[in-house]
Amino acid sequence: MILKEQMLLVDQVQLAPRIFAMTLQGDMVQDMKMGQFIHIRVPDDSMLLRRPISISEIDRNKSQCRIIYRVEGQGTEVFSKMTVGQYLDVMGPLGKGFEVDFLKEGDRILIIGGGIGVPPLVEVAKQAAFRGVKVTSVIGFATKEVVILEEELAKYGQVYVTTDDGSYGRKGNVATVVEELTDEFAAIYSCGAPAMMNYVDQRFQEHPHAYISLEARMACGMGACYACVVKPKEGQEHENKRVCKEGPVFATGILIL
Repeated sequence: MILKEQMLLVDQVQLAPRIFAMTLQGDMVQDMKMGQFIHIRVPDDSMLLRRPISISEIDRNKSQCRIIYRVEGQGTEVFSKMTVGQYLDVMGPLGKGFEVDFLKEGDRILIIGGGIGVPPLVEVAKQAAFRGVKVTSVIGFATKEVVILEEELAKYGQVYVTTDDGSYGRKGNVATVVEELTDEFAAIYSCGAPAMMNYVDQRFQEHPHAYISLEARMACGMGACYACVVKPKEGQEHENKRVCKEGPVFATGILIL
């Protein structure tokens, strides 16, 4: 069920330069699934479009969710200056998220994330670990100062960090580590920049449970405006996919990236 609600800002902290974590409280948390996103109205009448932000963590006991965003423009700049006790106009939860129901105790999963694409993968790691699944995470960043969520993911399994400039962890991108892993993984979960999603899509296109989460510019967030369409591979041209509706999570091997 999609709700529109005034959600209470209960916490906001800066994690790294231009990167903030915000905790919101409201009834819609009870309907949230990992990998979904919320659409937030900027409290400024000059900015008409809502901002889509992925859900990083879900706490149904407290009716709270955590979102993590990077300041990219005027809208997110406004969010970064908001304080505890203020309310945000939120629509959600939106989109199709990740699934872990098919996983069994003792299975292994691989999480691959990059930059601001890492946050929606934290809830996947948490829920998988709760089921007794062994979690391996490979997360990549540009440089040391923007590394986020390493400690959170380490609660649920082994974490490898890469940086483009070698200032922290392994030098290179996530493929540097992924190609060295020899374990058999029951599922792959990934979110990151387009180049990373293209790599994961190609590398695991034959895997029965490999998933990528895409970012796209969108307007309505509900599938009506078709502003966030991605094209399927040959043979399915008449079935364009909307990131906000059929996604943001897709199986590998079905889209032209």
